[in-house]
Amino acid sequence: MNRRTLTGLLGAVLAVVVWWALSAGSTNPYFPPLRRVLDNLTGYWLGGPGTEHLLDSVRNLGVGLGIAVVLGIGLGMLIGQVRVLDQAVSPTFEFVRAIPATALLPFAMVVFGLGTTMQIVIIALGCFFPVLLNVIDGCRQLPPTLLDTTRSFKIRGWFRQVNVVAPAIYPRAAAGIRIAIPLALILVVTSEMTGTSTGIGFVLTTAQSSFNLVAVWSAILLLGILGVVLNLLFGAVERLTDRRYHRA
Repeated sequence: MNRRTLTGLLGAVLAVVVWWALSAGSTNPYFPPLRRVLDNLTGYWLGGPGTEHLLDSVRNLGVGLGIAVVLGIGLGMLIGQVRVLDQAVSPTFEFVRAIPATALLPFAMVVFGLGTTMQIVIIALGCFFPVLLNVIDGCRQLPPTLLDTTRSFKIRGWFRQVNVVAPAIYPRAAAGIRIAIPLALILVVTSEMTGTSTGIGFVLTTAQSSFNLVAVWSAILLLGILGVVLNLLFGAVERLTDRRYHRA
């Protein structure tokens, strides 16, 4: 365990200890004791009736984020390397990117109806542009010497894309995915707050309307844990990719 990881772990433990101490004797319904929140987290979400809601949200998040990453990288590499195409579509992409994905919820409900498809579309749409625009920018900044070398050695097609272009742009693609991960969490909750009966967002809205503040805190804590886990998993993927490219 490196020093940075150990420091982060100690900071997290300290935050939990402070939260526990400050809330231990709280009688304020808006700030319940951490013990009650953790009891709800483990009893409801992990092995209880909330497990199905959690799995639904994770599945929608994974599918939506996966679609955004695949399309964002694929289209980004194409647009970023074809100058005419880049010039033609960039203004449109900038216009669409400026529209918050949550503002398109009513439109998505009309087009795709209520349910899983609508939720996945909203998540994919919101996460697509950070990945796409970072990949396009990475392709624009490919070193001229690298491009000249590929031309000199007549490296073309898929071999060029996989072994030359992808390693050069992957730091920008990774940055886009890191931006997309918290967006995916926001959108999965937002899309589940209307017109659905499953998911973390539905449980959060129901708990809020019934003034079950312990459940509200529990859902918020769960979302924070999910965010940390997703970032740790992506960090592991980044390290594996770094090793591959450094060996290359």
